[in-house]
Amino acid sequence: MNIRYFKTIAPAAALLLTVGLSSCTGDLDVTPINPNLALEYDADGLFNKCYANIALQGNGGANGDCDIDGLDGGTTGFVRQMWNSNELTTDEALCSWGDNGIQQFCYNTYDASHPMLNGYYARLTTGISYCNQYLKVAGGQDATKTAEIRFIRAFEYYLLMDAFGNIPFATSLTNPEYKTRKEAFDWIESEVLELEPALADAKAKKSTDATYGRVDKAAAWVLLMRLYLNAEVYTGTAQWQKAADYAKKIMDSDYRLLTKGQNGWSAYQMLFMGDNGESDAAYEGIFPILCDGLKTTSWGTSLFLIASTFDGGMHANPRDDNEAATNGTQEKWGGNRARIDLVKKFFPAGDAPQVASYDMTAAAGDDRALFWGIDHTLDNEKGFAGDFSDGYGVAKFINYKSTGAVVLGSDAQFPDADFFMFRVAEAYLSYAEATARLNGGNATSEGVNALNAIRGRANASHKSSFTMDEILDEWSREFYFEGRRRVDLIRHGKFGGDNNYNWTWKGGVKNGRNFRASRNIFAIPAAQVKGAIIQNPEY
Repeated sequence: MNIRYFKTIAPAAALLLTVGLSSCTGDLDVTPINPNLALEYDADGLFNKCYANIALQGNGGANGDCDIDGLDGGTTGFVRQMWNSNELTTDEALCSWGDNGIQQFCYNTYDASHPMLNGYYARLTTGISYCNQYLKVAGGQDATKTAEIRFIRAFEYYLLMDAFGNIPFATSLTNPEYKTRKEAFDWIESEVLELEPALADAKAKKSTDATYGRVDKAAAWVLLMRLYLNAEVYTGTAQWQKAADYAKKIMDSDYRLLTKGQNGWSAYQMLFMGDNGESDAAYEGIFPILCDGLKTTSWGTSLFLIASTFDGGMHANPRDDNEAATNGTQEKWGGNRARIDLVKKFFPAGDAPQVASYDMTAAAGDDRALFWGIDHTLDNEKGFAGDFSDGYGVAKFINYKSTGAVVLGSDAQFPDADFFMFRVAEAYLSYAEATARLNGGNATSEGVNALNAIRGRANASHKSSFTMDEILDEWSREFYFEGRRRVDLIRHGKFGGDNNYNWTWKGGVKNGRNFRASRNIFAIPAAQVKGAIIQNPEY
């Protein structure tokens, strides 16, 4: 099997599996590749594969084979599954597709048989197995590459711990042991602290730089910052000062906020466009997941974010009179749309106009309010049963390029837009929140400055103070639809449990209702509860 080109990470090479993969059939029969399989390997190819697991469904591009058996290949994409679990379950996104599991996400009724959570679990554990394989056979060849693969493994373990709590764990190709969430936290922390010195120095890069797309020290700082910001959730002990310290390291690094737009596109829009790896937007993306319309095609990464949020009635570029190119690609699936609660973060009175996205930002006084109201209703009257017009569209992710009036990507179908797994803006918000936590729940003067830097970039008005609830709202305004909202709500005590923070269709009820705190973590897929692995409480 030939590994597809993965931009500039490493030369394309062959990774030959000695076992075949069965076809993707059976909604609930989702399994990772056997972690004990024997491989004939090329070191560069296996190094590539560890990265590519995050960007591609398998070795053959969008229409090739899939590493995860049991779901359609595009559905199993790393970013797509991370997004579904962290957005559809919250106050930001709704979808009405008939895919098995979508309604359960939207209504918070997922359980141990949920097919997409099964796919997410399999994607993460399979990626960990690839990393373990590389470290076994090539871990002594290059110290920097070894540190990168250890980081990717630690990141995948972080997501597994965040989603599933107590997790299977192995650092070699052996049957996993069982780690509690705290034990997993401690291992991830120790691992990242140990590997960080061997990573390349923190340096902002564009796609023209040879190591663009590879992690460096700044990625380790972000992961540590996330660990410490959520430490109270994961371990019961808060670590706000450490979160603030690592956030400050990122803010002071060579990476930086993009503050200047071009050719009619705002700086915020440029972060999510088809040339975000080539423009100055790249300097904000610490861990870009590489997408190329010709070389690294996938249904589950940037195309999913772009196509699932547009239909043929939306058009993100007022300078393009081609009615077919609504988002810079020919794909427009009309699925994921905004819950009214998200739009109200920008229009608290619920008076968002029924206008195009490029007029909505002016009405909101905020460049981040990229919602489409024409022929859409603001309220989600029908919830899962509604169609794409039952809620405002989200025109955040597009494949247009910022270099000219009407410049599209290299392919009409698959986008060139990279997905920034980590952005510098996360450090600004983390710093503001962590220091506010240490200041009785109110932002410090330095935290206010950090938040106003984010707001100022979006041409939103500055504020003189921020409460914890206002900081949580700022997280949503800056990072909506980027696959992290569930984590932020849990940290603020506004997801599961008797918190009475209710959003439209929370728990399957129009006005929202509380659901059990045990749903702050997902069920371990039923088929994986065997040997040392124990199911999570109340599933």
